[in-house]
Amino acid sequence: MSTIPLDYETLRLIWWLLLGVLLIGFAIMGGRDLGVGALLPFVARTDEERRVLLNLIGPTWEGNQVWLILGGGAIFAAFPPLYAVSFSGFYLAMIVILLALILRPVGFKFRGKIEDPRWRSAWDWGLFIGGFVPALIMGVAVGNVLLGAPFHFDDSMRIFYTGNFFQLLMPFALLAGLVSLGMIVTHGATLILGRTEGILAQRAQTYGIWAGLGTLALFALGGVWVAFMNGYAVTSAIDPNGPINPLGKTVELVQGGWLSNYGTYPWMMAAPALGFVGMALAVLGLMGRYRWLAYLGSSAGIFGIVSTAGVSVFPFFLPSSTMPNAGLTLWDASSSHMTLFIMLLATLVFLPIVLLYTAWVFRVMRGTVTPESLGKNPNAY
Repeated sequence: MSTIPLDYETLRLIWWLLLGVLLIGFAIMGGRDLGVGALLPFVARTDEERRVLLNLIGPTWEGNQVWLILGGGAIFAAFPPLYAVSFSGFYLAMIVILLALILRPVGFKFRGKIEDPRWRSAWDWGLFIGGFVPALIMGVAVGNVLLGAPFHFDDSMRIFYTGNFFQLLMPFALLAGLVSLGMIVTHGATLILGRTEGILAQRAQTYGIWAGLGTLALFALGGVWVAFMNGYAVTSAIDPNGPINPLGKTVELVQGGWLSNYGTYPWMMAAPALGFVGMALAVLGLMGRYRWLAYLGSSAGIFGIVSTAGVSVFPFFLPSSTMPNAGLTLWDASSSHMTLFIMLLATLVFLPIVLLYTAWVFRVMRGTVTPESLGKNPNAY
């Protein structure tokens, strides 16, 4: 008799939810920084204005990266087959994201070393790339999850990925990338509006409204597209407490298959509804300069949009477009019962610490950032 107080099915579901929490946490917390970076050359047009935006996110962006690291760690430890397929198959895409993210710390540190306008402008565009590229490519990756990735297993369970980087750039995947970019830019604009003054806030308001409206339109278009594209469905019996065996099921392609969960579990409709309502509230908040409404609305919109992708493909993590029955699901791509339980105990200790530390840092760093406040801070960028 097992001494673990939670059964395997429950632990798998808990870790599916926790992975979603970590990815949404990065999209909201890290998305602030990516959005400000993507807006940097457009909202801020003088060196002083750009320094204001850099110091808006400079003290906290590294802490916000913790959510991305935790998400990657959770995939590695809780869902090893998913880690093996995605991190090897999407290797070049992840290298592009990594190189773009590396530009951020380098840009923060080196931008102010020389007062040459050309030097600083070059690093400003580097910081733009560090915000724009990850926001776009991460959305493209989600789009490819819905399309299915070209991988399969052989008889000895070795993984073979048969795609390449350019095959990731399919029209639907690019649409998903634009949705991701739009929601991140909107989120960054709400942060700028909330913590700056004058012309910076005005420009952020304008860009944020257009980005928010674009996100709403593209998200709706994506929903219509998904309704007419093929989705994957498990057609054999599923044992939620069964052993790990990705090849132990049968899978079929079904037109509009990614919408089936909403008929089976009507409560899942809350995810896309929150995506639309949240982004609409963000746009209204930006229009009326209701700072908290705009920021909380964009946060809720991101929560809803990311959740929509997760609940639509459930129980899949990564379908296979070349060998459908090899697609990875929650029930056949997780670690052992004991591993998930030990990880849960560690998470119950450390996740609250991360949340408390994050809350404390944001409380200390609260307030409006202005050119005057930069002059009083010897550590300002």
